[in-house]
Amino acid sequence: MAQSLSATDVSVAFEGLRALSHVTLDVPRETVTGLIGPNGAGKTTLVNVLTGFQKPTDGTVSLDGESIAGVPPYKVRQKGIARTFQSGRLFSDLSVLDNLEVTGVGLGLSRREAAKKADEMLDWIGISHLAERTAGGLPYTDERRVAIGRALMLEPKYLLLDEPAAGMSAEEANDLAQLIRSIIAEVKCGVLLIEHNIGLVLTICDHIHVLDSGEVIEVGPPAAIKASERVRHAYMGTQAEAEGAVL
Repeated sequence: MAQSLSATDVSVAFEGLRALSHVTLDVPRETVTGLIGPNGAGKTTLVNVLTGFQKPTDGTVSLDGESIAGVPPYKVRQKGIARTFQSGRLFSDLSVLDNLEVTGVGLGLSRREAAKKADEMLDWIGISHLAERTAGGLPYTDERRVAIGRALMLEPKYLLLDEPAAGMSAEEANDLAQLIRSIIAEVKCGVLLIEHNIGLVLTICDHIHVLDSGEVIEVGPPAAIKASERVRHAYMGTQAEAEGAVL
């Protein structure tokens, strides 16, 4: 059986407006797959399709060779597909520890088991000092780390990170890259990295998909993406250069 999270020929239309058009993407285990493109390219829509938040108009989504069409988001998570959100979506009134603990309970652990796993996860990520902090009062970058920790509860098969480096300094983005490498090495899940930080994507991803106006315009390893005139024209030559990416 194929060990991957796959979208095949996926299209999404909202009242006649096509957000995705015949998109095919494969996220293998133990690799980092990049997904880049300008604002409005359809990246988050695709993540929503992969995690059950958006039903595709056409096409299929499969988990390790098995269709997960029509599976609701909470069951998609139980099957081993975890994600973060651009907006964080932490339980702002709960402590950091409780945010992870709630996820563990939702995935079937007892309260005691969930608390233990949550504590271990915070320690593994290196943010155990935030355990008792109220999530709603966290700085933006710490919120991102907590969201990743919450998504990693019970070691998912696939982790989808939606712009995790947003607002981070170069040093913080480098720390994030190290964390993602550790996730691949120790959790052994497949990671889909959706990101506007082109330098991070080119540095850490094994394979990259480029979306523009809802269509995949290029697929390949970092060197091929970096050399692509089509990608440069559609994305890197405008927004990425403004953000300081060196091509």
